[in-house]
Amino acid sequence: MQRHFVNSSFKLTLLAAAVALSACSVLEGEKVDYKSSTKTPSLAVPPDLTQLSKDTRYSVVNGGVSAASSKAATTTTGKEAVAVAALSDIRVERQGNQRWLVVKRSPESLWSPLKDFWQESGFTLTLEQSNLGIMETEWNENRANIPQDAIRRALGKVLDSLYSTSLRDKYRTRLEVRADGGTEIFITHRGMQEVYATEDKNRTIWQPRPADPELEAEFLRRLMLKLGASTEQAAQVGVVPPAKPSASATTSNGMPLLELSDGFDRAWRRVGLSLDRTGFTVEDRDRNKGIYFVRYVGADSQAGDEGFIKKLFGGSTKAAAAVKYQIAVRSSADKSTVSVLSELGAPEVSEAAQKMIKVLADDLK
Repeated sequence: MQRHFVNSSFKLTLLAAAVALSACSVLEGEKVDYKSSTKTPSLAVPPDLTQLSKDTRYSVVNGGVSAASSKAATTTTGKEAVAVAALSDIRVERQGNQRWLVVKRSPESLWSPLKDFWQESGFTLTLEQSNLGIMETEWNENRANIPQDAIRRALGKVLDSLYSTSLRDKYRTRLEVRADGGTEIFITHRGMQEVYATEDKNRTIWQPRPADPELEAEFLRRLMLKLGASTEQAAQVGVVPPAKPSASATTSNGMPLLELSDGFDRAWRRVGLSLDRTGFTVEDRDRNKGIYFVRYVGADSQAGDEGFIKKLFGGSTKAAAAVKYQIAVRSSADKSTVSVLSELGAPEVSEAAQKMIKVLADDLK
C-alpha cells in the first residue's frame, strides 16, 4: 500500500519545483534510508556497562568459533560448516542463514560506537540495557521503499514528508561476550505492515510481517564500515541463502517442544536470534543454564489492534498484558530441544506455550 498526500495549495509550487529539480542528476537509491523524527541525547557510556564483561551469565560455555583455529576460510564444528572471513579485528561468521560479527574488542568499547551508529542511521534508541547487552530502535520508515520516479524524486527533495509507505521497521542489537574476551554482535529486524481491514478499503490495520534478512545483512555491512572495516571487507557480509529445515515442533507428555538438529552453541544462538525477531522481550538470560527469561505478547493481540500502532509510534494506548516465561534450551551431542517454562520454572502445557513453540518453529525453519 503506497500513500501520498499533497495539499492543493502547494500544487503549482511543487510542480515548478519538480520541473526544476527533475533535470538534476540523482544517485541511485540506497537499500535503506531512515529518518528519525526525534533526536537522541548526547552519547556516553552508561556507568553500569562494566557489569557486562564481569557477568558470567553471558560467557560462552564451550568457547566460541575462532578463525585462528583454521588456516582455511571455512572450518567445521560438528556437522555444521562455519564460514569465516577474517577482517583485522572484525570478522563475519555465519551458520546456515544466520550471520553476525565477531569483534576483538570489549563490550564497553563498542557500546558508544553502536549508539552513534544507530543515531547516524536515522534511529532513536528506545531500549538500552547495557547489563544485557541489548539496544533496540524505534519503529521507523524506510524511505528507500518509496518509488523513485523523476517527479517523486524531485518532490521528495522539496517536501519529503508528503510521501509515506505502509511499512515500518525496528532493529535490535545484541552483544554476547566471548570466552576470548571479544564480542559477538547480532542485528535482528522486525517489521510491521499496514493492510486494508475491509473489502471496501475504508480502514487499515497494522500487522507483523516476516523479518527481512537482507536488511539485517545491510546493517551488519554498514556497522562493519563504522567499526573500521574497508568497503571490500564489508561486502563479504552478503545475503546468505536459506538453510535446510532443521527445526520441528513436537510434544512430550503433553508438553510442546521444539527439536533442533544442533548442538548447544548453535541452538542457543539460533533461539536467541529468533526471540529477538518474533516479538519476545528478553529480560535476562543465563547461558550456563540454557535459559532465556522473556516476556511475550502474542501476535494475535497485535494484528488488527487499532491501538497497537499508536503504541508503536508514540501514542498513549495501553499495551496488551505480557506474561513472563522461561525458554529453556537443552542439548545432547548434536541435538537440542527448546521448551517453555513458567516464570517459576515449571513445565508449561498451556495453549500459550504451544503458540510460542509454533512461532519459534516457523521462524527457525
